Amino acid sequence: MNKVHSTTKLAFSLHSWLGLISGIFLLMLGLSGSALVFLKEIDHILNVNLLTVEPKGPAQSLDSIYRKIGHNHPHLAGIAWLNPDAAPKDAYEFRLYQNDGKLSTYDLGMISLNPYTGETLREGNLKDINSGFMHWLIQFHWSFQLGIPGLLLATIFGITMLLSTITGFIIYRKYVWKVLIFQVSIKWTNWRTISSGLHRIVGVWALVFNVVIFFTGFWMNKFSMDSSYWKKQTISAPANTMATRSVDEMLIIARDSMPDLIIENVYLPTQPGKDFRISGPVRHQLALFEKGNSVSIDPSTGTVKSVERLADKGLWEKIEATFFALHVGSFGGLPVKILYVIVGLLPGLLSVTGALLWWRKVRKRYT
Repeated sequence: MNKVHSTTKLAFSLHSWLGLISGIFLLMLGLSGSALVFLKEIDHILNVNLLTVEPKGPAQSLDSIYRKIGHNHPHLAGIAWLNPDAAPKDAYEFRLYQNDGKLSTYDLGMISLNPYTGETLREGNLKDINSGFMHWLIQFHWSFQLGIPGLLLATIFGITMLLSTITGFIIYRKYVWKVLIFQVSIKWTNWRTISSGLHRIVGVWALVFNVVIFFTGFWMNKFSMDSSYWKKQTISAPANTMATRSVDEMLIIARDSMPDLIIENVYLPTQPGKDFRISGPVRHQLALFEKGNSVSIDPSTGTVKSVERLADKGLWEKIEATFFALHVGSFGGLPVKILYVIVGLLPGLLSVTGALLWWRKVRKRYT
């Protein structure tokens, strides 16, 4: 009995300190993550005039747009076409991968273009608000706008949240089943009983979701803990080496190599050793599996270098292919997105109620 009590006491101590140290950051991650669930929808509402174009004649070739971007941004690590499924009235959107050699910046940029005129509609780095608030928020969610150290910080907080969830389960293990079958109610006597009840009930219901969301976030960003990655970020991107072959031609070859692929991303190389690549899910594939299918083309010869299908990969790779969808809630339509917004707000609520419980304990000790 004493051993159980000491384990619970240790878990409570760890749970409290983990929450106090990381609480404000988890609150920011939760709020920003909830907003990003509806990234495309909110961005379009805020920037409808910049993202809607009038179709006039044929669209410019992707190759000409690619080379224009490369000319205007001569030192890029790569370019990604984010909306290859764009409707006729949609602007083309591109992610710009940059590297200024400074650890203090997380080098992402974006540009939106009119595909009929080639006009730049908006452009900027994700550290600046002029790229659009939602794009600024993406980088904030990944790195708190603190560069590579911020990316590592966000990764570490993913671990602390997992530990906080485990210690919370140990503390409230007797209440888990009771909460799930609605046998635990909140006592509305005062702020102390309210905060205690909310923390217990919200914590139990958020348990599984928190493990999934924070583990997938940690796993996808674990590269930030690799020293070789940090070293690469201290070397500025050299001058672009654009593809020899037309990217329109390579896109046709890639599509023919995997006709059932639903293209969600097109990677356009700007450096030696990088391939032209299309990726996305395949038809009749569960929406949960967004990653794992791709076709890579040699940009100098136009030959197919690889065709990867998720169905041919191992069990762990198939599990990993679900991580992005599980993290952002993109696999179940509007109901799942709404659920993810609510879940994203729970860490913040837990941080607030946890802080109140800690403050009550401190006041008792000194009064």
